[in-house]
Amino acid sequence: MLKWLDLTNYLGLPEAASAHSAEIDAMMGLVHWLMLVLFLIWAPFFLYTLYRFRASRNPKADYYGAKSHFSTYQEVGVVVAELVLLFAFAIPTWATLRAEANYPSEEESTVVHVIAEQFAWNIHYPGPDGVFGERDIHLVDLQTNPIGLKPDDPAAADDIVTVNEMHVPVDKPVIVHLTSKDVIHSFTLTEMRVKQDAIPGLSIPLYFTPIRTGDWEIACAQLCGVGHYRMRGYFTVHTAEGYAAWLAEQYERAGA
Repeated sequence: MLKWLDLTNYLGLPEAASAHSAEIDAMMGLVHWLMLVLFLIWAPFFLYTLYRFRASRNPKADYYGAKSHFSTYQEVGVVVAELVLLFAFAIPTWATLRAEANYPSEEESTVVHVIAEQFAWNIHYPGPDGVFGERDIHLVDLQTNPIGLKPDDPAAADDIVTVNEMHVPVDKPVIVHLTSKDVIHSFTLTEMRVKQDAIPGLSIPLYFTPIRTGDWEIACAQLCGVGHYRMRGYFTVHTAEGYAAWLAEQYERAGA
C-alpha cells in the first residue's frame, strides 16, 4: 500500500503488532480519506444552503424545491467511491487473508483453542504430546474443569487450560480455533488487528502472525450480558525462548 494511505499516526490507532496489520490499517486509512473528502464537500455546501435559503431571503415556502440534480450526482459519486473501496480493496484483502494457499499449516504454527463463556476466555493448549484432549460439554465445571476435558482421554492428561491468559511466541503463525459455551462473543486482539465472533456450536479458525513482543488485552466486542464489561483477558507475545520457558512452567505445574 502507498505510504500516504497510512494514517496510523494520525488516527490514534493502537500499535500494529501482526504481519497483516498494514493491510487492515491501509483500509481504515482509505475509509478516512473518503470521509475527509465528503466533509470538505458537504460542510461548505451545508453552510451555503443555510445562507442561500435563509428565512429573510425566502419568507414564503417553496413547495417545488430545488430543480438541480447536483445532490444526485454527489450521491452517485459516494456510491461509486464505496464500491471501489469494497471491490478494489476490501474484498481482495479479505480474499488474500482467507485464501487457503496463504493459510499456515498447523504443523508450523502455534495452535490454541479459545472457548468463550460469560464472562471469561478459556485458553486450551495441547500438552507435550501435541494432541488436544477431547471435550464434553456435560463435564463442564467452572471451578475444576471449565472446558469439559474428558478425564479418561489420555490426550487430555497433559493439556493446559488457562483462564483470561493467552501466551504465544513472536514471528510464528498462531492458529486459533474459536468457539463459545453459551452466547455469541467477539474475540478481539486489537494490536493484532483480529476480531472474530465466537458462536455456540461452531469452531471458527482464524490466524495471525505476531511481529513484536508485548503484553496486551483480549476484549469482547459483542454485548454478551450484564457482565460484558468485565470480560477482559490478557495476551502476551514472548520471544521463542520466553514462550518455551512459559510452557515448561505450565507443564511442571500440571505434572505433565
